[in-house]
Amino acid sequence: MGDHNAKRAELLAAAIAVIAQEGYAGASMRKVAQHAGCTTGAVTYYFANKEEMVGAVAQNLFDRVDALLEINREPFDIKSLIRQLLEWTTSDEPDNWLAWLQLLSHARHEPAFAGVIEQRYARFRQMFTALLEEGQAQGKIRDDIPADLLADQISAISDGWLMMLPIEPERFSGERGQALLNALITLISPANAARRPSRSKATKP
Repeated sequence: MGDHNAKRAELLAAAIAVIAQEGYAGASMRKVAQHAGCTTGAVTYYFANKEEMVGAVAQNLFDRVDALLEINREPFDIKSLIRQLLEWTTSDEPDNWLAWLQLLSHARHEPAFAGVIEQRYARFRQMFTALLEEGQAQGKIRDDIPADLLADQISAISDGWLMMLPIEPERFSGERGQALLNALITLISPANAARRPSRSKATKP
């Protein structure tokens, strides 16, 4: 079982690399096999077809994001979480996000894994919302906007940054990248208590 899981993980890593380098349309099971240094038959042993393989890639990438959410839950650290998400494109494994962009851009044409992405994105938003609610309870996140709306807004901003970063890296790196991150944290941080009453006080007649 250990060898089976290790080989499957190796093939998933190869599939991610091929999708990132060749694009979704150019990624074939033959090219994945070549990248992994094995036969096409070895790939089809683990994945019946390209659709199943790509669905497994999507699940794998979402598993990594879910792990980041858990790591930053205790203690709650939204800034660290967002920074780690953005570092997907500048880390030692930039293929992760490049492959993810390919999957997102083709999902609406591929029902086989579009459902996987929709389901896992819904789970991500649920987990992210719960994390933000904890931050609100701790006074670290503004509470005048529902956590689910903040989760959608932060996700949309982060996705937009990551989509453009490979194309315009200078806009999101160095001091400017840090300034953008700080600006986002400022937008979701609680307002000064002296300037804005808490929700509990504001709702009292």
